Amino acid sequence: MCPAGRGLAPGPLRPAFDVLDADRDGKISQDDLKAFFSSGVAAALSDEDIGSMISAADADRDGLVEFEEFERVLGRPRGGDGVMAEAFRVMDRDGDGKVGFGDLKAYLKMAGLPASDDDIWTMIRMGGSDGISFDALLKILAVDLDNGL
Repeated sequence: MCPAGRGLAPGPLRPAFDVLDADRDGKISQDDLKAFFSSGVAAALSDEDIGSMISAADADRDGLVEFEEFERVLGRPRGGDGVMAEAFRVMDRDGDGKVGFGDLKAYLKMAGLPASDDDIWTMIRMGGSDGISFDALLKILAVDLDNGL
């Protein structure tokens, strides 16, 4: 999914970055995020919310989010302080490095997101039979629009 010429090594966050980088220029712009959030893949956001997301990640203040900035914001669970790493730590209530059925059910209830037990088991199966690891969570969230998923 990494377009030729970028020269960046793939990693667990690369597919998510590529989905958001709609024009494939190696940077996420407000227009890229508007396209993503108006595509029906995710809930629509206001221009103000999208601007806030860009500002939160845009370390060099050029109005764009490069892969390194994206990676820094999302972070890693072991020592990472990114948004996704923090969300994962909140979901992983027992701290075992996996989000199991009970963890996910409690998190979804706390977040006000209705989900049946069958829905939760489906999510767990997407991430692995014994629970969802941080890397699996990133893969689940990295919807591959190029393949119609």
